[in-house]
Amino acid sequence: MTSRTDPLTLEVVELIGTIVARYHEEYEEAAAKHALTGAQARVLGLLSRGPTPMRRIAQQLKCEPSNVTGIVDRLESRGLAERRLDPADRRVKLAAATETGRETAERLRGSLDFAREPLAGLSADERTVLRDLLQRMLGVTPQPESSAPGH
Repeated sequence: MTSRTDPLTLEVVELIGTIVARYHEEYEEAAAKHALTGAQARVLGLLSRGPTPMRRIAQQLKCEPSNVTGIVDRLESRGLAERRLDPADRRVKLAAATETGRETAERLRGSLDFAREPLAGLSADERTVLRDLLQRMLGVTPQPESSAPGH
């Protein structure tokens, strides 16, 4: 196993940190253009994929469920999200994006150029290798090629 303090590993860690910082900066700017905080935009992005239990949102964002409650309250007051009972377990509350919320999330995703522009400079094979390496680093099972984004 490679030492975690070798120069190459340190350089890779610094590059990843720079990419993450740039992504967050652009994400916050894009969210602000839609009068959202970064946290609200992240929750709306999750909800645009489908109704989600509030507890799962908190787990995905690595925050307290009470924080998610406040974020969903603010999204709901703007007509971007709604709460529903889970048909499979009526004790569970789901949060879901409204049609307006899904449209807002889509516009927000469309305005994020930082990641798209540098990735466009990579070939499809290079993007596939990068995706696979990132998934491996995160311990994520690779997606089948047919459902992989960008193919």
